[in-house]
Amino acid sequence: MAAPVDSPGTRRPPASRPAPVPWVAMYHSVGDCSDDPYRITVTPERLERQLAWLRRRGLRGVSVGELLAARARGGGRDLVGLTFDDGYTDFLTAVPLLRRFRCGATLFVLPGRLGGDNAWDPLGPRKPLLTADGIRRAAAEGVEIGSHGLTHVDLTRADDATLTAEVAESRTLLAELTGAPVDGFCYPYGTVDARAVEAVRKAGYTYACAIDPGPLTGPHALPRAHVGQNDTAPRLFLKIRLHRLRRRPVEGV
Repeated sequence: MAAPVDSPGTRRPPASRPAPVPWVAMYHSVGDCSDDPYRITVTPERLERQLAWLRRRGLRGVSVGELLAARARGGGRDLVGLTFDDGYTDFLTAVPLLRRFRCGATLFVLPGRLGGDNAWDPLGPRKPLLTADGIRRAAAEGVEIGSHGLTHVDLTRADDATLTAEVAESRTLLAELTGAPVDGFCYPYGTVDARAVEAVRKAGYTYACAIDPGPLTGPHALPRAHVGQNDTAPRLFLKIRLHRLRRRPVEGV
């Protein structure tokens, strides 16, 4: 049977517009930010206010895995991703706040630096990293555990052997540590190129987070917005608003 033809003057309903790339917040440390040259720390009080603001806006923070699964089902418009990089010990301070606001999160950790510190930050201050037990504790609280590489190196400058170790071996170690699949990866420093993306995809990750990957944006190079101590309600509103205006829909996200 031939498809019906619209009569003159008939207007078709507008096609539904695809959603933009999901909004993902990038946190690091939760604690004292009096000495914070890289602006990676938020106080627990600030984090509490930020989570409360999201809930007042009808939004809920979730892990990136949960966010992408909801989007694949055609939902997730009221969800935002919450990520915490590096795996600092003080992340455990955030867990009760996440639970209080019924939020989830993804924690990206470094299995090659368990119980160490952020030696890659030359200006300091030194911040302790979670031990294996600390990571398992976070996972037991429902936090998604992802890889941040083995030791926090710039993958765009790594040789082939280092790239494979940082991406593939870190995934294997974390799966053994947590007893669960490791689906997410986070590029150290946010730096990414096509070679790093291909290594992450080849290693079997479902998704990966960057910062501003430009034309590489996709499931294995998701953009994120830095959230820090100075991000009050108006700044958060602008960050989410600008993201929706600037980020075009991308296939597979």
